[in-house]
Amino acid sequence: MAEELKHKIRVLMFDLYGTVVDIQSGLAAAVTPYLESKGWNGRPDALVTWWRRTHFENSMIDALLHREHTPYREIGRRALAYTLERAGIPHTQDEVKQLVAKIETLKPFPDVVDALTLLKRRYQLTILSNGDPDMLEAARPHLGFEFDRMISVAETGSFKPHVATYRMAAERMGVAPTDVLFVANHAFDCVGAKAYGMYACFVDRRGRPFGQWPYQPDLVVADFKELAERLG
Repeated sequence: MAEELKHKIRVLMFDLYGTVVDIQSGLAAAVTPYLESKGWNGRPDALVTWWRRTHFENSMIDALLHREHTPYREIGRRALAYTLERAGIPHTQDEVKQLVAKIETLKPFPDVVDALTLLKRRYQLTILSNGDPDMLEAARPHLGFEFDRMISVAETGSFKPHVATYRMAAERMGVAPTDVLFVANHAFDCVGAKAYGMYACFVDRRGRPFGQWPYQPDLVVADFKELAERLG
């Protein structure tokens, strides 16, 4: 399938948080000294997983309400405050804001920049993220790579995987959905892109099953190095 895709696609479109940047390890490192200062003896990575799952749940609820779109940053603050409260960790809203802001300075996975540099020789590379527009701008200096475009779902009034987000991104790039390979570490994002009509690549860094969705990825890779080797 990789050889076929090389002749069909013009654009590689990437999720940002968890796909390009290492959100799990980055946030675990950020919260560790904070949790130590609070005398909390649990696992920082487990708390981050709890935080991220709550964030995802809250973002999906927000999308399904079909009311005014809540910014990604605000969803993050609510999710972290809830997680800290559930864990019995005393906190202030200023502390929550400071921790959520760490998302804007996350670094890419070690294999990302070299792989993207190779892929840019052949394809347009863009980001489609649930992050707010100003969060994406704040992230630019920390990525070590310049994408052709960084697109936020904010103008659609919904979070991925709503079909409107992928449609809007294709329109911004001036391409048909079949010109795009959407690359994500999250099954839900691949499912959303495929449901719209894009091709999808699942970056299976964690060795987890994709699930029995009717929308299966067209390509599965272990990391960006393999992505570049198969599509470069």
